[in-house]
Amino acid sequence: MDMDELDTAILRLLLEEPRAGMREYARILGVARGTVQSRLARLERDGVIASFAPRLSPARMGYPVLALVHLHLAQGRLEEVTAQLGGVAEVLEAFSIAGEGDLVCRVVARDNVHLEDVIQQLIKLPGVVRTKTEVALSERVSYRLLPLVSQTVRRREL
Repeated sequence: MDMDELDTAILRLLLEEPRAGMREYARILGVARGTVQSRLARLERDGVIASFAPRLSPARMGYPVLALVHLHLAQGRLEEVTAQLGGVAEVLEAFSIAGEGDLVCRVVARDNVHLEDVIQQLIKLPGVVRTKTEVALSERVSYRLLPLVSQTVRRREL
């Protein structure tokens, strides 16, 4: 999708000031509120804006342990296992991968004992052959998109 400077300015504002509102965005950008609304609608329709949901903190919700669990699957079981992962609340995300294993899951737990229980739940899923777990010690770079949004316009200008 082609994005111009106004699109990226709107995305920047959404990331920096998510609660400001349409009227404030229009004022800051010096454009009509309808312009901001139509741009946001297009960005959402085109899938650039994936969600307006708040970003929650699993750690603050009682799940401070974060792990990446690699799942090695039996041949031909990817879709079946992926569907079953939806039933495990502690699995926040799952990605099919090239490399170590077939899927990597971002998993949270209350403590290490609970993490072991979650891993045991995953290994028992039909189609999972084995797992490999990496426990995150600390977050060094938080999930971010602002640098990517800024780079999008710069890349087009080159």
